[in-house]
Amino acid sequence: MTGDESRFASGPYAGQKLGDVWPAMPAEWRGTSLRGRGAFPLLIKFIFTEDKLSVQVHPDDEYASQHEQAAGGRGKTEMWYAVRARPGAEVLVGLKPSVTRQSFERAIADGTAENCLEHVPLQAGDAVFVPARTAHTIGPGLVLCEIQQQSDVTYRVYDYNRRDAKGRSRELHIEKALDVIRFGEQRGGKIQALQIRRGPVAETRLAACEYFTTERWEFGERIQCISSPEHFDVLIFLEGGGTIRWGAESEPYGPAQVWLIPAALGNYELSPGPRNAGADSTPRTSLLRTHTPSPL
Repeated sequence: MTGDESRFASGPYAGQKLGDVWPAMPAEWRGTSLRGRGAFPLLIKFIFTEDKLSVQVHPDDEYASQHEQAAGGRGKTEMWYAVRARPGAEVLVGLKPSVTRQSFERAIADGTAENCLEHVPLQAGDAVFVPARTAHTIGPGLVLCEIQQQSDVTYRVYDYNRRDAKGRSRELHIEKALDVIRFGEQRGGKIQALQIRRGPVAETRLAACEYFTTERWEFGERIQCISSPEHFDVLIFLEGGGTIRWGAESEPYGPAQVWLIPAALGNYELSPGPRNAGADSTPRTSLLRTHTPSPL
């Protein structure tokens, strides 16, 4: 949703690609804390899984800056929010305590790498933090919203010996993966979220790291918001429709839309509308708000 090829649907940049606009975007949009940065710092995706993804790992900034300059030189820390989850859906995040580099290397060779990872069952509304250097994979039956560093550097460890229509297996990156995987104490896994009530908004604080801060907002009546001059906000609408108003202008919003809120926008409001025209017409909106944290 925020890749270089993504296009603005409305506003002064309508029709233009984010990758073209961002380098010249003024501080009034970017925020005062992001001056001089090259690429849009957050990559936001919706992931739909109907099969297991490969077992993989992402490098941290230090390793990527030394070995992946051609790919941007940035590591990849990410989080997942479960928008939908079928019964029994799960992700695998982090290695079990007994796994060493040597035992994991053997498991890759004999096709049992998946058994070395911790299984994390997911329901809709759960969130998972996956810091760089954490081995992981995503199982079938999920719709995830992924928020991550702007990087696509991925080292595949194991792909279940799958082959394409021409009989070719996907490229693996085992040596690099083993170089970066964190063995021993793990730092990723399901997030124990903190929920607070802020007026009409039920706010659930999901993740806060040096790359992004993410919250879930749920509300059923009009709310007043204000942007920060230090950073832009991204609003990722999950459920419900309504209207966003700023100044004398307004636009409708709906599920699966991603809105970039300029840093200098100031006051704006979100007004949820009825969910449907039937008996259940109670307005309700659920969204994720994410942004880059202000420097200390």
